[in-house]
This record gives sequence, structure tokens and C-alpha cells, in this order.
Amino acid sequence: MADTRLVQSRYRLLDLIGRGGMGEVWRARDESLGRQVAVKCLKPVGPQHDQSFTRVLRERFRREAHVAASLQHRGVTVVHDFGEDDGVLFLVMELLDGRNLGQLLEDNEQRPLPVPDVVDIAEQVADALGYTHRQGIVHRDLKPANIMRLADGTVKICDFGIARLGRDIGFTSRLTGTGIAMGTPHYMSPEQIGGGQVDHRSDLYSLGCVLYEIATGAPPFDLDDTWAVLVGHRDTEPEPLRARRAELPGFFDRAVLDLLAKEPEERPADAGDLRRRIAVGRTGEQHRPGPTGHVPPASLAPPPPPAPATRPGRELPAWTRGMTTGPKAVGGLPRTAPPRRCAGLTAEWTTATGRWHHSGEAAMGTGAVPRHPGIEGISGTGPWHLAAQPSPARTERPAPSPELLSVLAGRHGAGLNLGRLGHWEEAEEVHRAVAAERERALGPDHPDTLSSRYEIGFTLARTGRSEDALREFGRVAGSRERVLGPDHPDTLAARQEMAYVLGGLGRHAEAHQLYVTVLASRERSMGPDHPDTLRCRHNLAFNLGRLGRPEDSCRMAREVAAARARVLGAEHPDTLATLYEVAYALGRLGRWTEALRTYQDVVRGRTRSLGPDHPDTLAARYETGIALGRLGRSAQALELYRALVGDRIRASGPSHPETLRARHGLGVNLGRLARWEEALAEAREVCAIRERVLGPDHPDTLVSRREVAVGLGWLGRWTDALTLYHQVAETRERVLGAGHPDTLAARNDEAHCLEQTGRGTEAVELYRRVAALRHRPATPPDGPGPAASGRV
Repeated sequence: MADTRLVQSRYRLLDLIGRGGMGEVWRARDESLGRQVAVKCLKPVGPQHDQSFTRVLRERFRREAHVAASLQHRGVTVVHDFGEDDGVLFLVMELLDGRNLGQLLEDNEQRPLPVPDVVDIAEQVADALGYTHRQGIVHRDLKPANIMRLADGTVKICDFGIARLGRDIGFTSRLTGTGIAMGTPHYMSPEQIGGGQVDHRSDLYSLGCVLYEIATGAPPFDLDDTWAVLVGHRDTEPEPLRARRAELPGFFDRAVLDLLAKEPEERPADAGDLRRRIAVGRTGEQHRPGPTGHVPPASLAPPPPPAPATRPGRELPAWTRGMTTGPKAVGGLPRTAPPRRCAGLTAEWTTATGRWHHSGEAAMGTGAVPRHPGIEGISGTGPWHLAAQPSPARTERPAPSPELLSVLAGRHGAGLNLGRLGHWEEAEEVHRAVAAERERALGPDHPDTLSSRYEIGFTLARTGRSEDALREFGRVAGSRERVLGPDHPDTLAARQEMAYVLGGLGRHAEAHQLYVTVLASRERSMGPDHPDTLRCRHNLAFNLGRLGRPEDSCRMAREVAAARARVLGAEHPDTLATLYEVAYALGRLGRWTEALRTYQDVVRGRTRSLGPDHPDTLAARYETGIALGRLGRSAQALELYRALVGDRIRASGPSHPETLRARHGLGVNLGRLARWEEALAEAREVCAIRERVLGPDHPDTLVSRREVAVGLGWLGRWTDALTLYHQVAETRERVLGAGHPDTLAARNDEAHCLEQTGRGTEAVELYRRVAALRHRPATPPDGPGPAASGRV
């Protein structure tokens, strides 16, 4: 559409104002009326993209158009028109001459805005919110980037892209189920975080966060760890504003703290009530004393923030596992001021003229997706920050335009979003294209170029091309070491990814050496208790277990768990991830009673901090069942797995691999209780679904096929069992090699079955072959082997 420069034969596109992962905003001229407007376009999405995702994006865009066009108030951005042109949805808005509150904070050298401005903004936003709430509309994403102050002092609320009509809850539920983030963690209400009922009072809480920030210079829970931010909203009372800035009037301090009440019914009844309180305060009531504790004496030093106390029965829902903190208004934008004209968009859409790059690190529970049980890889979904100024280029090259840098940053973000949604092949295409353009514009060793190349390596690893990923990470690590230094966090992130990929390739000894080297660098440059240092030690402990050193693995994991508990808290997801690894190592050592207690501790901690239906909580419950079975407590294990199957079906569906894994555990324990007919029926059902969903040669399918054979054997049907044992052995030999431990175990099963059918000579010959192969070094497979059959 940008090529024609004319939309629907009426709106002529003039300048690109902003670009986000899903669209663009243009300054345009309305040829019919001769006025300048802002045109927001949803980028065309090709047929290769997921159609349900595309449909949701279009629904969300139309939703914004209908909602915004229905609003007529001086405090809300005016929408003039919307429609579709050549397959591209567009929205025509008034072109605003002003700055959003995040930009105003950055413009102000003292960070917080002047007190009169803060109070004036509060009153105007309250007035606009009162109007929108009376129309039955909840914004749901109020933040500094969504509130504009124009040159004449008018304040406007912008971007109703995720607003909800109060009467249309079902539609919103469908949108929030797509994985598109709804809300920004620093400004989300407790009920929004907890997945509860959201109404206009949620907007009041978000407004309280915004006012707190523009009045004090920082949001109420000014933390970089998403989990800690969300728990802060849920459990921690905010520090009074006047403890941070004594000149704030008492009435304003009380009003904002009331907005930040944890329970919706404890907040002001509506935005109109808030506006009236501000109006009264501005006319002289600010000296009236407020409730005890809300207005401490200005001479008192700010109290230390209280430790979060978990409230029983209030868990963080599963969707928060994939969230990152997102930008705060303070420090969230480059100091260079963008053009004065702005379309009043969210930070995702606003042009950024600074150089941004991805930090390469993400803590468990703050956006990272573990890519191997027990190991913490470096995710492509971590926080963003302004890159350090790059070293001078070896050769002079023209400075790229801020617009180009902004476009490339937007496209880089779009690639990350595709990865978060599981579209790894498309993410790779985006990152390769951005890397090529960044290399041309900035040079091959610029941090932004290397950031794109790092993400290429990550997508290669996620699509099973481990050798290619290893080479890509190696190149990135070499360049970062040369440009940034050997101990720079980005250099270490790339080298740690190399270690992770080596482990996935079964090259655990090489991975061990690399982890040891990275750990020494992290301890030297960051200290032994830095979260990134502890993450590396966690991965090293995991890898020690894969090297056949469970005692060392258990010892190191215990040390890391203790350090993480001290630094992050006993129920932080990272702490619990390491405690989970302690339990696994204890199991490998045969210390199942201790392993069971540790797994149960992890389940309790994850239930409180992440919620009962979080994938990590369910994974720990599965391992608890294994420990119960190993201790001979199969009846308890059976009940646990029955409940787990129901929860997995509710959370992920009946055909999800983890649901099938829970059903497999249920079948195993039916067999241990000698209920072989039921065990056989369960194993057959699971095997059939796994074959259909995962494929006939998948390790999990083969484990289920073996379980069917076990059931047949116990029921005396040895001839039928022999056919299945032989199939499993042949498939493993073809996929893994004749000397792989899983292949040898399958051949042993086959030999035992031959004995049971009276074919003793063949059985002896097969036993001899297995014994001979056991004394040869096994050939490493091309990729990571299947999980041990007892853990599938």
C-alpha cells in the first residue's frame, strides 16, 4: 500500500511516523478535506503465516477501529475513518502535535514532571476515563506511552487496540488466548495479572501506576524481573509517593494510593469520583490530614520495600510465564527526541531513534522458554536495553538514518514475536533479512548486526539444525569477543548458547569445558551471586548429570538453589527450577525418598508462585508420580496421574505430548498394581495417539509401543509381544544406531521374549550380540537421544 502512496483514493501517505512488528503509521493528507491526518495500517500478512493468528490480528484491528470511532471526547484521540484497501486494514486518526508521558519524562532532566503538571494530567485523564467507562469501554492497557499531552496542554488517551466493551467478554477471551500480550506488566492490575474479572476499576489501578511514575520518576514496582513485578502488584503495598517526593500534596498521595488498592472494591468507585477528589484538592483541601500511614512526614527516610508475602489462593496464571517486563517510561526511550508530531500510539508503534539491541539473557520465569528439561538456555524473548556505543568502525561508512534503524528494530521485534508464537522458520527468514540490512548499514561487527545473527542461531537450534546453530553462535561469539571483549555479557551469552547446543548434540564433555570457561568469566566480571552467573552454574550442574556424574550434579545444584533462594527468594521460578534439578539428581542416585520430598517442595512452591496449571507445576507433579512409583507407592502414583491427566487435558488438550506422558505414567502404575487389562488398553490408546501426533518413529511412540508389549507379555500373549519388541528394536537401531543404549535395551527385551516363546537358541545368540555391542563405544547420534524410558 505504501507504494501507491494513496489509500482508498483519498489519503496520500507522506512520512512514516512509526513502525511496529505488525504495522505502520504514516503522516498523511486527506485529499478530500485538505487536512493532515495519521493513517495506521495493519501490515499485509502472507499466506505462509498462521491463518488463525492473522485472523486475530485483523479482528483486533477492526475492534480498535469500532471502539475508537465510537468515542467523542476532547480527552480521547479522534478516529476519522477506517476500512480496507487492497487487503490492508487502515485506521485514520487525528494527527497529534505533542508528546506521550513517557517521552515527557525523558525530556525532563529531573525525571518526575512538575507537580502542577502531574495534577493537571491526573484530572484530565480521570475526566476522559470517566467518559469512556460510561460508554461501557475498558481500555486495559493504560501506560505512559498511551497518554499524550499536546502542545496546548490538552491530554488525550490513545490506542484502544485492546479495549473491551463491557458487554462483550467472550470476544476478548478469544483474543487473549492467542498469545498476544494484553497489558504491560509495570501497569497491570492484580486482577488482570490473576486472570480474574476485569472492569473499569482495572483502568483506575493502571492510572494509579502511571500517576505514581510521572510524580516520582519510577513506577510503584520498579523492578527488571517480570515475576517480581507481577508479584509486587499482587502482594506488596506500594511505598507512599511523598516518601519519594516530599513536595507532592497530601491529597494526591492519598488518591494515588487508593487507586493502587489490591482489591477493586477498595479503589475509588469510578473515574468521576477520582476527578472530584482532585478538583477538591486543587482548591485547598490538600492540607486536610488523610488516613494514618498514607502521608508520612517528609523528613522520614523511605522505608525499605517489604518482601512480597504470598496471599493464599492467589497464583500467577500460566500465561505470565511468557511475559517480559516491557519498557518502563523512565529509561524506556532514547534520549534523542523524536519528531514533535506523533500519532498517539503505544511504545510498540512509536519511532525510536536510538540503537536498540537484545540483551540475550532472560531469567526463568521472565520470558525464557526452557529448551531442554532442567537446562536454562539463553532465550530470544528477554528484556531490551539501549546498546552501548559501538567501537569506531574500521572504515568510514555513511551514518544510517534514524528511520532505517527504527524500521530494522521493528522488524527485529517482529521476528522475536514470530518465535514466541512458534513460527521458527518465518522468524529465521525475518532475522536473516534484518541481519543482511544491518550489516550493510552498520557493518558486520556492529552489536545490532550481531544481535540479529544471534537470533538466527537461536532459530536454527529450535528447528533442529544444531550443527548450523553451533557455527552461527561461534561466529557471533568470536565477533563479540573482538568488539565487546571476552567478559562482555553478550559475548558470554553467545558462548553459553554454544555450550547448550553442544549438550543437545550429545557432546557433553565439550559443553562442560565451555560452561566452565563461561562460568569463570561470569564470576570474574559479575560476581558469584549474579543471576547470570547462577544460571550458568545451573546449566553446568545439569550437564554434569549428563556426563554420568550425578553426585557432582546434585552437589552443585544444591549450592545454586541455596544461592538463588538467598538472592531471588525461595519461591522464585529460577530457584525452583534448580531445586527441581536437585530432585532429579537425587533420583539418579537412587535416593528416592529425598527426591520425592524435594519434588513435593517444588510442586508447592510453583503452585503458589506460578499457579496450579502452569506447565512447570504440572511437570513437577509428573516427576512426583515417578518418585512415588519408584518407592513402591503405586496406588498413590495412580491417583496422582489420574488427576494430572485431567489437568493436562484442561490446560493443553487430549493430544498434547504432555497429556500423553501423564497417561503413560497412569498406565505404567496400573501395571504395577497388576491391573494388566486396563494397563494394556491405556498403553494402546496412548500409542495410537502418539503415532498419529508425533510419528511412528518418535521416541515417545516407541516407549508406548514397548509398554503395549509389556502388557501383552504379562497377559501371556508372548507371540504378539515379540512382534512389538522386534519393531521397537529395529526402529531404534535404524534411528539411533546398533550400539545405542536404548537399542541394546530393546534387543534385550526381544531376547527375553524369544526365551518365553521357547526359542532359546535365538535368544542366546541375541544376548551374545548385545553383550558384544555393550563393550564397544557407542556412536553418538546426530541429535539428542530420547529421554530415558522411565521419564517419558
